Amino acid sequence: MPNAIRELADSGRLELPYPGSGRTVERWRMLAALAFENTVVGRLAEAHVDADAILAELGGHGVVRGQIWGVWAAEPPKPVLHARFDPGGWTVTGRKLWCSGATICTHALVTARVGNERRLFALDLAQPSVRTAPGTWHAVGMRESDSGAVDFDEAPAEPIGEPDAYLTRTGFWHGAIGVAACWYGSACAIAGMLHDYVAAGKADEHASAHLGAVLSGLHAARLGLTDAAHRIDEDPYDASATARLRARTVRAVVEDAATTAIDRVGRALGAGPLCADAEHAQRVADLTVYLRQSHAERDLADLGRDYAEKEFSWLPSR
Repeated sequence: MPNAIRELADSGRLELPYPGSGRTVERWRMLAALAFENTVVGRLAEAHVDADAILAELGGHGVVRGQIWGVWAAEPPKPVLHARFDPGGWTVTGRKLWCSGATICTHALVTARVGNERRLFALDLAQPSVRTAPGTWHAVGMRESDSGAVDFDEAPAEPIGEPDAYLTRTGFWHGAIGVAACWYGSACAIAGMLHDYVAAGKADEHASAHLGAVLSGLHAARLGLTDAAHRIDEDPYDASATARLRARTVRAVVEDAATTAIDRVGRALGAGPLCADAEHAQRVADLTVYLRQSHAERDLADLGRDYAEKEFSWLPSR
């Protein structure tokens, strides 16, 4: 897994168009294709290209070819990463959880607390004041994403943007849909096994019906991703103030389609592929965990409140 993401970074294949550049569909198509081949590679690639876009938006520069970046922005109640400024510059101290690519990434964007504010920092992970915490990642699904804890001990860091800029910038919600593009690609790979089974004439009516349900859901997901990409390119700075609603809607649609694919492919094909096909079994386990990057009903509740602020209409909005 480390070699795969390093080869992508070294080759320049992770130098994707930025969201809102007029080529957002191309960006998400590439992320979906990477996740189709391997869910973990897609997940690590998405974080890297998200970091590139964040640095371009807030820092005025992107990443350097050959580097591998993570975005470590999870904010559980505890532990808390703290940042401090002194005459020598900024440093961060504490433990950060959910650090995907902890031993793979060369650099990371991390959020840290400065008093009551959250601020984003860039760090070179090769420095001795940054250490991974062994034994903090026990996942079966996404096990190769290497998403354990990382400890920082007064590690020098570069502030990126102003306090709270990470969350309030326009690109936050554009970038959130990149995750859904990876969900979609991985779900399509899972659906492919059932498609091949039905196409080979092995299926009964129940399996065929499951395939119909899976592919109709993925069709809706693809249309949602495509439409969102065009809307972002038309309004990259979110003058219409629709980015948050759009992102939450598309993520909900894709999550539902991916969940349906996992469930119905399993019901159609039984336990056989999950027990005898290592690649399929790992992909199902990986995507099951990856989908939990969504906050389930909490995200749906936020989406419902967003829609409740607007007048309901069955007509598509422009």
